[in-house]
Amino acid sequence: MITRNEAFELLKKYNKDSFHIQHSLTVEAVMQWYAKELGYGDKAEYWGIVGLLHDIDFELYPEEHCLKAPELLRDGGVDEDVIHAVCSHGYGITIGCGVTIDVEPVHEMEKVLFAADELTGLIGAAALMRPSKSTKDMELKSLKKKYKSKGFAAGCSRDVIERGAEQLGWELDKLLTMTLQAMADTEDMLNGELAAEGIQ
Repeated sequence: MITRNEAFELLKKYNKDSFHIQHSLTVEAVMQWYAKELGYGDKAEYWGIVGLLHDIDFELYPEEHCLKAPELLRDGGVDEDVIHAVCSHGYGITIGCGVTIDVEPVHEMEKVLFAADELTGLIGAAALMRPSKSTKDMELKSLKKKYKSKGFAAGCSRDVIERGAEQLGWELDKLLTMTLQAMADTEDMLNGELAAEGIQ
């Protein structure tokens, strides 16, 4: 099993843009939070590594997202179960080159990644609109208002988020509530890590 430090170095080999590194670290933190919350505490680092590596190919190969990932991950010595999990977050999505990703999320961890990935982007964008620039003082009703505004964070697919909730068997409100809580609870730790990487 690849270590967390090896995974982070592998991510940075293919990703230089601070936005992409920040997103990967955010999803890692949220995945670890979910692992503990859903009773997989002993697998929290593993869930986190999947979150950290989920967009490894996106910066260099945006038109082939989830297609190039297996090659990059195998070159880095990553296990096949992590590769499956990474690719499954694109399930049912037609990418830029016209291919629809057909790797289905099976494990609960894969379904959480699918559901929470886009949502972290939307919550992060909503936090930046706040005077505090923080998720810690954001309420669910405020998030739902932004969620319902089609023009807000339009790049964050509501369809994917809603399909994610459905795959988990959750109401949308549960997914919104938990992911917001995950980001609030991990915000200080994440900010410390970003500062260590020179990302503000």
